[in-house]
Amino acid sequence: MLHPYNWADRLDVFRTHQLAQLVAAAEAIDEGERVPARIFEQLEPGTSMGGARPKATIEDGNQLWVGKFPEKADRCNLQRIEHATLELARRCGIDASNSRLESVGGRDVLMVERFDREHTDGGYLRFGLVSAFTMLDVDEDYLDRERWSYPLLADELRRWSRKPKDDCIELFRRMVFNAAVNNNDDHPRNHAVRRTALGWELAPAYDLVPTPTVSLDRRDLAMTVGTYGRVASIYNLLSQCRRFGLTNEAARAVVDLIVTTLRSWRDDFRTSGISSKDVDYIAPAFLPETFFVDKPES
Repeated sequence: MLHPYNWADRLDVFRTHQLAQLVAAAEAIDEGERVPARIFEQLEPGTSMGGARPKATIEDGNQLWVGKFPEKADRCNLQRIEHATLELARRCGIDASNSRLESVGGRDVLMVERFDREHTDGGYLRFGLVSAFTMLDVDEDYLDRERWSYPLLADELRRWSRKPKDDCIELFRRMVFNAAVNNNDDHPRNHAVRRTALGWELAPAYDLVPTPTVSLDRRDLAMTVGTYGRVASIYNLLSQCRRFGLTNEAARAVVDLIVTTLRSWRDDFRTSGISSKDVDYIAPAFLPETFFVDKPES
């Protein structure tokens, strides 16, 4: 019988009461100061869940969370913005990671629930997790970038997933959402499949962060979207929708739902406690005019 766990896996974790210590350590690292080796090792950027910001695994009750910490160079409250964006994704019908905010000395820490661990009496057991980098057989090399591709990843999901039809549609939904909010850090490390007791399936979405840009001409994602490359426009999103198992009409319905849901993003962000200043800062990321292009440039 297929079993999803690595039974030998155990983790050294921090507790929620140590958050203030971790925030101080992250700030010290940011300033180039020395911190205790154990903390430094677990605050290094990057985890199995992707991302480049300092983070650590936090235990709260019988659940593990990835804690993401603020940086002094941040131009806005990225923790609160990412939390609100994950909430928006769920409203768009996306299976997004659970998250919450913890306030530590007036600073926000984003807590993202780990979907690759499960608590037992003997400790935390690990689900198998494979990133799209492995699925697509690519790396960071520039020559491999042409295989950083949503349609190709959909092809791989048909081989990997126990429910390929559902997962391909879910991937399409995420691609459209990323285009609509300009989450252009959607590289293959930020997509993964998880091994459950029933088989492999698309893992919950994570690292969804809008990126404001100044370009009015075009928006690109990190991965190929359709026939016209990485261009984040509705025309391009729909151009290869059948690779995701969707008719043109069904794909357009997905786009329309996401666009309609995101129309109220400013109110949603303010309800999430994001300041008017930060809303104005992030606004250029949302539903840019180039997203609504009906046809490619000649």
